[in-house]
Amino acid sequence: MDSDCSINFSDKKILEKYSSAFTLSDMEIFIFPDLFYPLVLADIMSPILWTWREDPWFRDIEKKSFTYKANRIKQYIIQNYVFNLDLSTWGLTTKSREIERFSDFFDMVMLKQSNALFGYEGDKYYFDIDIRKHFGLDKYNSDVIPYWKTETLEAMTAFRYKENFSAGAGECVSLSALYAAAMFVIGRIPLEKIFLIATPLHSQNFIVEKDGLITNNRRIVTKNMWYNGTSLSEKARRALENEKVTIVSHISGYIHTLYNDATIEKNNYDHFSLKLREFLKTDLTNLIFINFLRFKSRYKSLFQFECECSGKKKYIPLEKMFEYEHTSKFNVSSEARASLIKEIEGDEFHLSPVQGKILLNDAEEIIEKNRGKSLGEIEEEFLQFKETVPIKMLSDMFIDLADFIYTEPRIPDNNKNYIKTKVPLISTENSRDEIIDMITKLAGESELSLLSLYTFRQMDKINWLPFVKAALERNPVCFNDLKGKTIPEVYNILINIPDTSIYDGKRLALPDEVWNFRCGDGIEKSLLLADYILQKDSASSVSIEIEYKTVRLTFYGNDFLFTSHKELRKSIHIAGLSDCHIV
Repeated sequence: MDSDCSINFSDKKILEKYSSAFTLSDMEIFIFPDLFYPLVLADIMSPILWTWREDPWFRDIEKKSFTYKANRIKQYIIQNYVFNLDLSTWGLTTKSREIERFSDFFDMVMLKQSNALFGYEGDKYYFDIDIRKHFGLDKYNSDVIPYWKTETLEAMTAFRYKENFSAGAGECVSLSALYAAAMFVIGRIPLEKIFLIATPLHSQNFIVEKDGLITNNRRIVTKNMWYNGTSLSEKARRALENEKVTIVSHISGYIHTLYNDATIEKNNYDHFSLKLREFLKTDLTNLIFINFLRFKSRYKSLFQFECECSGKKKYIPLEKMFEYEHTSKFNVSSEARASLIKEIEGDEFHLSPVQGKILLNDAEEIIEKNRGKSLGEIEEEFLQFKETVPIKMLSDMFIDLADFIYTEPRIPDNNKNYIKTKVPLISTENSRDEIIDMITKLAGESELSLLSLYTFRQMDKINWLPFVKAALERNPVCFNDLKGKTIPEVYNILINIPDTSIYDGKRLALPDEVWNFRCGDGIEKSLLLADYILQKDSASSVSIEIEYKTVRLTFYGNDFLFTSHKELRKSIHIAGLSDCHIV
């Protein structure tokens, strides 16, 4: 029995939202932020994730520290899922098509201010590299944009069946949802501590535990890593340093930069804001200064280091020491510096101070002596070096140093209209069956729970209309790849691929998932064939009769038979792309 019998699908906005729960494109999540967390809950309900608990890799993980858990989960995800943003995976759409789809209930001017593919230019980094060229869109006209659908855990795992993939895969939103779900199921981290953060071009999580933890694509970033000055931390910092946060999503709800209404509990959002700002701020120490010089390489040429070798004072440019870091297990930090120096060739050292360079020894002495003082006060002390290096360089260095030790996140303003909503009270002590049962029972009074059943594809508990709409309207890859073939030719191709679905039980894959992974249940194959027929002729009429194991697609008096293992019954009558009747 459907859990959403009272949903008014004649309302275009409601139908689009529930249909978007299956395709979950970046744009759909931006417009319907209440779809973000249902993906996490769908992954939590997935049987695939719970099999991880049986993997020897995670043996006794519940007894380990938070850091151990995070690193163990990170390594497992790195080994089993690659980052994928290939344009051909889920196909392309156009700006004009998406504007037509959403313009009745969303301000397109606001969209252009917040979505990179519609004109957003808030992040100078991405536009310096030419965003369309960066993503491979330069070969198309400016109206073409990617779907960039967010994958469920089933779709991510099924990439191993796709040509040129040897493991699972997913884009950044998929990976952030997977990380959140895995931290809960495998790491036993309460959902209340896990926040999803979306920017116009990225998605990552912030976990409020100890000093905080950011998951970034397949990686994790601790507070120490955020400030270590490596290329990994540079990439991790990019989104929060350069982009505004459009959505923060949490088990209690969401907050969106453009919407006045928010469903997240205000106390949770205020706690998140406080902890994130604490994570993004640190005091200036000698270690942080060295890391900054590693991060902003233009300033390391200002310094040299004085050391004593065989009773003689010697001097070495700091940039030379950083060069040796690349091939050594030691680094320039004060704790490892002596060991690094022993590995440096003797002819790299000078017997006299190098002209035009500040002694790092003196700089570190100033920093240590002024611990706890403001950056401005420390900068005043550094002015004693203005005869050694240009004062403009010192000034620029402290401007960049201020940015390095503190990032002000551009998160949604907390001055919102907070709406109380009902959400499932899921605990790390719950079993998978208990979680599914809780979400299912609450679906009649909790939209988060109901949307989670849609995202989970629990077809015996939901209305099929949004699913069929998504299948027919937003699965271009199968049609493009099969273009030019006759309907009997497509049918013969479909009946000769395996009859297995990537989804267990009474759950269904979309046509492009069937086509990408070359497998599908008979119901899924019939919808792919219906999609192909209607894309060739949008005025066609197609009927699909699902009677447990038998699936019959009828088109102009011709029957095409498939076999199903889903144990479902449904009659679907489609008259063109805009008229669908399901009983």
